[in-house]
Amino acid sequence: MSHQTGIQASGSVKDTFVGARNGQYRLLKIVIDNEQLIVGSSRRPVGSWEKDYDAFVLPLLEDKQPCYILYRLDSQNAQGYEWIFIAWSPDHSPVRQKMLYAATRATLKKEFGGGHIKDEVFGTVQDDVSLNGYKKYLISQSSPAPLTAAEEELRQIKINEVQTDVGVDTKHQTLQGVAFPIAREAIQALEKLKNKKLNYVQLQIDMKNETIILANTLHTELKDLPKRIPKDAARYHFFLYKHAHEGDYLESIVFIYSMPGYTCSIRERMLYSSCKSPLLEIVERQLWMQIIRKIEIDNGDELTADFLYEEVHPKQHAHKQSFAKPKGPAGKRGIRRLIRGPAETETPSD
Repeated sequence: MSHQTGIQASGSVKDTFVGARNGQYRLLKIVIDNEQLIVGSSRRPVGSWEKDYDAFVLPLLEDKQPCYILYRLDSQNAQGYEWIFIAWSPDHSPVRQKMLYAATRATLKKEFGGGHIKDEVFGTVQDDVSLNGYKKYLISQSSPAPLTAAEEELRQIKINEVQTDVGVDTKHQTLQGVAFPIAREAIQALEKLKNKKLNYVQLQIDMKNETIILANTLHTELKDLPKRIPKDAARYHFFLYKHAHEGDYLESIVFIYSMPGYTCSIRERMLYSSCKSPLLEIVERQLWMQIIRKIEIDNGDELTADFLYEEVHPKQHAHKQSFAKPKGPAGKRGIRRLIRGPAETETPSD
């Protein structure tokens, strides 16, 4: 969900926007300075929009400083000239600057007038926002996008889903596993996480009473997350992941199932595996919590910033032919990183 910073456009910027919407400018570069949106640079039209594009846009892009570019096309709609909104956020710019610009993006669009913006382009390298990059963007928008790994996982879950009536107060045997009752304190903590009053909730199974209970709600930054993963016990973790992606500031809930392998007893491994899917079903269907990603790990050291970002936003390799992968040796496979859908969950053999 996008979050705004309270930064507003200065009076002079608003006056410039009026002239821009009337066609006086080809380009406006907008930057944040002293907690205000100001005009960093402007250009008046010389040739057609295509001839002006690279000569006007590319020289204004700095390697370590985000900015916004408003670029006017020659076409018009009912409100006037149409514009391209470019959000420039280079990889090497400071994280705080990336987050600030991502969170202020909606404010700028509102101040300028969203009805004038025809297309939005996000870029971290110049090729993303060059004229050629913009034309590639238009082609990609006109064709159906491939499903992300998360969307494909959700599609498979919906296809194979088995309807069950699972409650938070009773124990059930389901086709996906065992649904232990969830303690009231755990439910309340998950509700607070959903409402962003908490940013981290850890749950554990009370083996003796066969109940899922609350283990931890410490405020947790991304750098602290590996420390929350026990090295000798399994746990369920719900983390509010705050980050910037393609110019937007996002707050997404990630579910992490940590199982440190054979340091846990066989009974503990079986119970955590069996209770996982019913727990997620209750959280998603009864508490209406949207979980953006489900991850399985065996070691907290894996939870780096890069790892979590790539799990939540997997890179797409569209139009790239992949090589056939040779079959591996028969027998036990390595640990899968993504949690399987309910229909795929393994049932322990007797």
